[in-house]
Amino acid sequence: MRWYLTGVVVSGFGTTAMWLVSGIWVKSLTGSDSMAALASFALWAPVLLGPLLGTLADRVRRRPLLVVLNLAMACLLPLLLWVESADRVWLLFAVLVLYGAQGTVHDAAEQALIATAFDEKRLGTFNGLRMTANESMKLIAPLVAAGLFAAYGGGPVALLDAASFAVAAGVFALMPVREAAPTRPESSNWWHETAEGVRLLRESRALLPLVATGAFTMLLAGVNGAAIYTVVDRGLGHAPAYVGVLYAVQGVGSVLAGLVTGPLLGRIPERTLAVLGLALFSVAIGVRGALPYEATALAASAVIGLGLPWVVIAVMTAVQKEAPPEAVGRVAATANTLVMAPNALAIALGAGLVALADFRVLLPVLAVAGLGWAATLLPGAYRRGLLIRGD
Repeated sequence: MRWYLTGVVVSGFGTTAMWLVSGIWVKSLTGSDSMAALASFALWAPVLLGPLLGTLADRVRRRPLLVVLNLAMACLLPLLLWVESADRVWLLFAVLVLYGAQGTVHDAAEQALIATAFDEKRLGTFNGLRMTANESMKLIAPLVAAGLFAAYGGGPVALLDAASFAVAAGVFALMPVREAAPTRPESSNWWHETAEGVRLLRESRALLPLVATGAFTMLLAGVNGAAIYTVVDRGLGHAPAYVGVLYAVQGVGSVLAGLVTGPLLGRIPERTLAVLGLALFSVAIGVRGALPYEATALAASAVIGLGLPWVVIAVMTAVQKEAPPEAVGRVAATANTLVMAPNALAIALGAGLVALADFRVLLPVLAVAGLGWAATLLPGAYRRGLLIRGD
């Protein structure tokens, strides 16, 4: 476990740094806000191909695949040293698309490797610690990346990220995990294998409600994210930079969420954790909208950081437990696409809703919708005896 978490920390630091700098880099070279926004889209777009890309994680051994993926990015990122003018921005976009595709396959292979390498009872604890490691890097990496970019430009940040991938590749190579050769499917057709992963998720009574809950939660999160600048400006009376303070507090909540997830999943199942996470998130965004004061905004940000990761961890852990070992990569990638894609779409939707409705109305309405969804999951949990685990 220590080896794997070390890899997560190292690669997470570089990825967060590059994610922040990519948009700033494009903006500084082109002067275009829309081009800068496309940098984030380039990273996100491959997620939409998750079911197809995730199939690779079920065709080969996962640990060697992780080593190769990290080494490939370590070799690719130094190409960005040539991005010194606006006419070479195309190279940055090309690398970002490949970065996003690599990340999609990497996530699928990670989840599949975890599912086969660790005892089922430890999955919740491990996924929680993984979340803590990632969120911790989000508190540190942006400061380092912003400082490097301001002083030396984007090239050194790309080299830092490349170095982080190289170290992560070494960590995965040294990780003491024994893997059996992947089971060859009856059909070697890539499309058929992808479709099989989609079918397994669609027909799973345990996974489908959780994935739907994750997708709905991220839809609400996207609209909430689009509204945060309005809350800061009109509600709190602060400059836009204050958004960074709220996100930092949210990050602290996410770190705490990861630390307590293991003990919680020892007592409650994934479905109940998702209900709790969605309920906390919903209450927090409702309070931040209805009571736009500094103290409540900060407290709400911390609770958002606590609740939102619980939904994601619940989905991730359930997939690792419920999906057949030979199909974890495909099912995990499909679930990730269904959960994360609504967030990107909701940001655009939220931008329109913020222009039409006052945030003091919009956010409480989102809260009611979230609490209503959470309430629909509770009766099934009670009927199946899932609310609290028995001894």
